[in-house]
Amino acid sequence: MRKLVTAAFVSLDGVMQAPGAPQEDPTGGFTLGGWTVNYWDEPMGKFMDGIFNDPFALLLGRKTYEIFAAYWPFVGADDPIGKAFNAATKYVATTSKEPLTWENSFALRGDVAPEIARLKQEDGPDLLTQGSSGLLQTLLAHDLIDELRLLTFPLILGPGKRLFGNGARPEALKLTANSVSTTGVIMSVYERAGEVKTGSFGMTEPSEAEIARRERMKREG
Repeated sequence: MRKLVTAAFVSLDGVMQAPGAPQEDPTGGFTLGGWTVNYWDEPMGKFMDGIFNDPFALLLGRKTYEIFAAYWPFVGADDPIGKAFNAATKYVATTSKEPLTWENSFALRGDVAPEIARLKQEDGPDLLTQGSSGLLQTLLAHDLIDELRLLTFPLILGPGKRLFGNGARPEALKLTANSVSTTGVIMSVYERAGEVKTGSFGMTEPSEAEIARRERMKREG
């Protein structure tokens, strides 16, 4: 078996759209592309190196695949991330019939959730997502993500594609690593920790005012 690891840049309000450049993904009129660029520092570079140090296969949505395929094959042989990405197997969730021109690329079409579940059962390097906000909604809805590696930026971006959409399932996480860059970016690693456990700070015997409040909440929906 192999893990599925999601690595993502997110704003404080959860937006992950177009972190690298203004032209990256203007879908929906998004105008703030490139919002991560001015925060980069050495600790962030080391955190990213940790993501790419171990063998991996990329799992991408079509739009992120097209962004990467137009960039990484052309960065030059001396770029370590480009070298790793070009050599890695790329699994692409897509409904398009367009050929996948980047070397070592394989299309996942139709209902991709069972295909990805099958890939996880196979031997091989971990599956690593980058970007791919649409695909992530499928992975979250089907509980397929084993680890989250998040870089949370001190920004509020407002409207945009988000990491956690309406399809995300309730799930507890365990924080296994955490650090902060010199520019205020929080770098965190989370692993699955089972179901969400709830409790109560309320009184054992609620007051009449509390009982009335609860009834009012039921009526108001």
